[in-house]
Amino acid sequence: MSCILPPSRLAYLASKHSPPLFLAPALFPCRQNPAFFSTSSPAAQRKTKNKYAPHPNRGVSALRRTGLRHRVEMDQYPLPVPVLDPEKRSKVAVDDKHGLWGFFRPDKKALNTPAETAAFGRPWVVEELRHKSWEDLHSLWWVCCKERNLLATQAYERERLKAGYGEAELLERDRAVRQTQKAIKHALTERYYAFEEARRVAVADPEVDLHAEPGTQAYLPIYSDQAALEPEYPVDQRASSTPGA
Repeated sequence: MSCILPPSRLAYLASKHSPPLFLAPALFPCRQNPAFFSTSSPAAQRKTKNKYAPHPNRGVSALRRTGLRHRVEMDQYPLPVPVLDPEKRSKVAVDDKHGLWGFFRPDKKALNTPAETAAFGRPWVVEELRHKSWEDLHSLWWVCCKERNLLATQAYERERLKAGYGEAELLERDRAVRQTQKAIKHALTERYYAFEEARRVAVADPEVDLHAEPGTQAYLPIYSDQAALEPEYPVDQRASSTPGA
C-alpha cells in the first residue's frame, strides 16, 4: 500500500495548523495496489500443455482446490424420464394386510371428516371389564393402541394440511380411548391384588402345596372321607328317640 500526496497537501501539512504527520495516511485517500485472488505464484500454476510435464496429475492439488483436468459427465447413462400420465405408471403391489395399514381407516383415507371422527360409542367401564378374560383384555388393549396410532396419524396430517377443522372431535375420541385403557389397567390391578392376597393365604394354609409339580394335585386336605361324612356336632340319641321331639 502506497500513499501519494500532491505538493499542495504537503504544504498544508507543513503549516502550524496541520495535524501530526503520522495521521496523514488516515486523513487523505490512498492508492491501493490491486492484488490477485490466488496467492499462488505463476510458476506453481497448472501447465496442461507443457511437454515438460508428462505426469497427468501435475498441477492438481486438493489443498488448493484445483480440481480435475477433465470435466466429469454422465452422458453414457441415460437420465430417467418422469411419467406424467398416471395410466402409464407401473403398479406397485402392496399387501392389503400390511401392518402400516393399521394407521389408516379401512377406506385408506388419511383424513376423515369431523362427522366420521365423532361417530363412536362410549368407553368401556371397569364393571364390564371385570368379567373379561385375560385374552380379551389383551386384545382390547392393542385395539386401543391401534386406534390411538390412527388418531395420531390423522392429527399429523391435519396439521400438515392446515385444515383448521376436526381437532375437537379427534381429541374427544382420543379421550374415550384413553378412558378405556385406564379401565383395563384398573381391572388388571384388581386381579393382581386378588392374586397376591390368595397367594398369601395359600402360603399360610397347610393344605395347599405351592411347590406342586404340573399335573399333580396342589390342594391336599388333611381330613379323610369318613371324617367328612360325620356331622360337625354330636346328635343327642335320647332326644331323637323321644316321640314328638
